[in-house]
Amino acid sequence: MPQPATHTASLAFNAVAMSVMDSSTPFTPAESAFRYANEAIIITNADNCVVDANPAFSELTGLALHEVKGKSPEAFSILPLDDSRTTRLMREELQLRDRSKGQISYRSHDGQFYPGMMSINRVRDERGRVDHHVIVLADLSAIPSHARHLNREVYFDALTGLPNLQLLTQLIQESIQHAENRQLPLAVCALDIDHFQTINDRLGPQVGDALLSAFAQRISHLLFGDDVLARIGGDEFVLLLHHGVEETFFEKLLASIRQPLLIEGQTIYLTASLGITCFPNDHAQGDVLLRHANQAMYRAKQRGRDTYHFFDPNHDRRLQVRHEQRQRFMDAINHDELRLFYQPQVDMRSGQVVGVEALIRWQHPELGLLSPGEFLPIIDGTPLEVDLGEWVLEHALRQLTLWQSDGISLPVNVNISPSHLLVNTFSQRLADLLARYPTVSPSLLKLEVLESAAMHDVQAALKNMARCQALGVGFAIDDFGTGFSSLTHLRQLPVNLIKIDQSFVRDMLIDQNDMAIVESVIYMANRFQRPMLAEGVETLAHAKALMALGCELAQGYGIARPMPPEAMPVWLAHWPERQDWRGLATLQ
Repeated sequence: MPQPATHTASLAFNAVAMSVMDSSTPFTPAESAFRYANEAIIITNADNCVVDANPAFSELTGLALHEVKGKSPEAFSILPLDDSRTTRLMREELQLRDRSKGQISYRSHDGQFYPGMMSINRVRDERGRVDHHVIVLADLSAIPSHARHLNREVYFDALTGLPNLQLLTQLIQESIQHAENRQLPLAVCALDIDHFQTINDRLGPQVGDALLSAFAQRISHLLFGDDVLARIGGDEFVLLLHHGVEETFFEKLLASIRQPLLIEGQTIYLTASLGITCFPNDHAQGDVLLRHANQAMYRAKQRGRDTYHFFDPNHDRRLQVRHEQRQRFMDAINHDELRLFYQPQVDMRSGQVVGVEALIRWQHPELGLLSPGEFLPIIDGTPLEVDLGEWVLEHALRQLTLWQSDGISLPVNVNISPSHLLVNTFSQRLADLLARYPTVSPSLLKLEVLESAAMHDVQAALKNMARCQALGVGFAIDDFGTGFSSLTHLRQLPVNLIKIDQSFVRDMLIDQNDMAIVESVIYMANRFQRPMLAEGVETLAHAKALMALGCELAQGYGIARPMPPEAMPVWLAHWPERQDWRGLATLQ
């Protein structure tokens, strides 16, 4: 992980230490950084006794250099947290590592104790022996301006001594301001131990607590001077990284987490899932940054755990737009902005109108009349598909009632989404709807199911279809020929009509492959003795070719475009006058 020049304490560690250990060293930029750094810096010898401290230390603690020189930090009240387990783990880690970090309390110039974060860098000589230490002391309580007047428990986790969610929220907001002012990167990383609840249940809460404390210490030692590790609850941690990060850092972090932990005589292996968002690329406020990091963490879990995932603001914005679009469509349902148009279906040989298909439209107040392709993809795979299906069914039954009062009795085909058909209560909901329109014969309602619908769960589809057919409602397979198991569906599903997909019918006269598909579908439907209807019939040439192949039912622009329900009586009255189509009846 790179260290930017603006982080003076981290850059100056070793150079400053060597300067103060040798009084003959001339004035250098590194020593200037030591003297003028905002962080309190202490240099101790191999025995951890103070040899120098910078002015920031004296300002923070009220202690002059001569008062601390030759003493250990503990002697002037820089102490680890009083939790015995945390203290023991911290001291063990200090013996094992050349760089460590932990939360401490220190006595300030006013005589009161305040929370801080202490980073220790052990410097070795050419022979590998400990030569001196560089200590950076960060004042955590200074970040929220009113923290000095509150108890430590308000801001720190009792188990690990780490900042809690309340302090973290303020730290993030302060860090955002700092990053904006100095144009520095900032990363928020949500970290969650994989399957921790299972481990905790197996080992017991006492070992679980010790495990969390040891885990927190291990992560702390991988951080730089002013980076922060917080525990926000259970096995959930958050890293606040002030230097910007590369993927190699998170790979190193995951590798460190995988190393075994020895807890009360038991060797325990852990993995974790990480979610990262980076400011200013993700230019959000503190609580939103944290939420984005958590979203990325859950994405890492979905990818199989023991990995990391970066939050993508552009992807999130697309999701937000999609969410707003779905919310707007829900409003369209509730505010009566949807319309059903109807497209006639005819028997080409006799010229008789055999039914209509109900097709959804959205009468948008600003955008005008929208076709299904402009809004149905928005709700694909969401509960709104079921909501729309319920709306269409009720309005189709309502329209059948109105047409019956005008002497029109035509079956209405309604499209049902796969998710709607596979709802357990679908048939019961349909029965309830039919009961509300007792004058409508169930035989006038035909449900069109996409061929792919049955591929999700054939058995569930069969059960629901059988229940609906017991009510008197028929079924058609829509877009037949586009799926991968057409023959299987034709054999298994109890359908009353096969609809040949318009994408094949439209180009069948100019594309030999499409013609071959149409011929095959018609052949299969005839062999299984199933009626068929061709969609997309746009010309008389299409109609004649289909009839020659053995398909006599059709719908398409050549017959009629979808129309509002009030236009249907007029169209029905004029349909017999279509001389061009009347000639088809003479075809053999």
